[in-house]
Parts: sequence; C-alpha cells; structure tokens
Amino acid sequence: MNSSISVVTGAAGGIGAAVARALGERGSVVAAVDSDASRLSRTTAKLNADGLRAVGYAVDVARRADVESMVEAVERDLGPVDHLVNCAGVLRLGGVRDLTQDDWAASFAVNTTGVFNTSQALVERMVPRAGGAIVTVVSNAAATPRTDMAAYAASKAAAAAFTRCLGLEVAAHGIRCNLVAPGSTDTRMLRSMWADERGPRRTLDGDLGSYRLGIPLRRLARAEDIAAAVLFLLSEQAVHITMHTLTVDGGATLGV
Repeated sequence: MNSSISVVTGAAGGIGAAVARALGERGSVVAAVDSDASRLSRTTAKLNADGLRAVGYAVDVARRADVESMVEAVERDLGPVDHLVNCAGVLRLGGVRDLTQDDWAASFAVNTTGVFNTSQALVERMVPRAGGAIVTVVSNAAATPRTDMAAYAASKAAAAAFTRCLGLEVAAHGIRCNLVAPGSTDTRMLRSMWADERGPRRTLDGDLGSYRLGIPLRRLARAEDIAAAVLFLLSEQAVHITMHTLTVDGGATLGV
C-alpha cells in the first residue's frame, strides 16, 4: 500500500478517521473528505503532525458537482487515486410512522447517493488505468431488520447492492469492490443512540423488546477494528476478493 493514493469520505471522525489514519500508517497518501470543514481540519492537522500525509477536502458527497471537482483536485494535487473508502454516513432514528420526508431524503442523500457519486466519479478514472479498489462501509443493519432504523438500514442496503453491482461491472478492468458491515462501534454515532450511562451495557446485552440480539463477544467494536477490515480488503492479501461483505459485529447477527 506504500505510495498509494486513497480517498476516504466521512474522514473527520469515527470510522472514517480511523481508516484515514490506518491508511496513512501503511504509507498511503490520504485525501480526507468530509462535509464538516472544522472537524476535518483538526483531523488532518493531527495526522500530519504525527508524520502521516493527509490533505483535507471539505465536500458534501451528496452534491455531485462538488464530488467531481474534489476528484479532479485530488488527482491534480496528489496523483491517480488507487483506493476509495466510502465511510460518510448519517443516522436518522425513528419508527417508520414517525420518519419525516427530510429524514428519509437525508439518509439516502449521504448514505446511498453519496456512495454512487464518489464511486462513479472515481471508477471513470480507474477503468482506463485497469486497477483500483473500493470499499463501502455499510452496516449489519443493511441485512438485519432494526426497529427505529428503517431509513438508515434501507439506505445502507441500497449502498450495499449498488457496490456489489458495481463490482460485477468493473471486475474485468481489475477493480475490486467490497463491503465492510460494522455492528455497534464506539463512535459518536452510536453514543447518540444511548439515553444514559446504561447504553453500553444494553448494547452488549441486547433488547428483547426491540428484537435485537446482544454481542456474543461481549465488547463494542472500536473504530480501529473496522479500519483493519477495510485495509485487508484494500490490500494485496485480498487480491482475489470482490463483491464480498465482511461483517464486523462481534457475532451480533449470528453470522447470517
């Protein structure tokens, strides 16, 4: 992975920041993309202070024209992109009867359309070069029903289906497209779902009332655990793996 160029969306925090750091530690130059310019600036400053090379691009991945401009800037500033990691995501909680049109639209704008925008823009450049790797970070909720998470689960399921279809279409060009499906991971997004200090224990134990299993390994994932899975799928160790979903949830979905 040395000397590669990697685009990471949602890089200002959580899983995206962990992926950006892990890639940087492997020698990749990271184009860190996020809509939150101030958090992104702090994240990239920390990476560079630690001797890694990261350049920030404040972009809303839901805006196609901005994504195109970002990709052009990255390839002009850093060089041809080898890897794309789609980590940008939003969570709008609520039962189906309570979700607003805005909740639904915002979930799909970032979690699905954002993946389409970045993937298509970069594949257009990867195909003539006959190589590249894309990993889309989805969720174990993409394949397992969750109460109060219909918009999130549906948007992540759509992103997963899109990524697999893309992987089939570009396989002949030497481009691999895979998925990482995290479960409960100790990030700001997960903590936003906790009402009080009992949140972590309830996550580990599960909730019969919402038909949610606990975590058999009895630990929350760290963002670094998800980053490790992403790096594997980008690496030469995974050279014969494409259209695959690697679930990283401590057994919460029982391997299904």
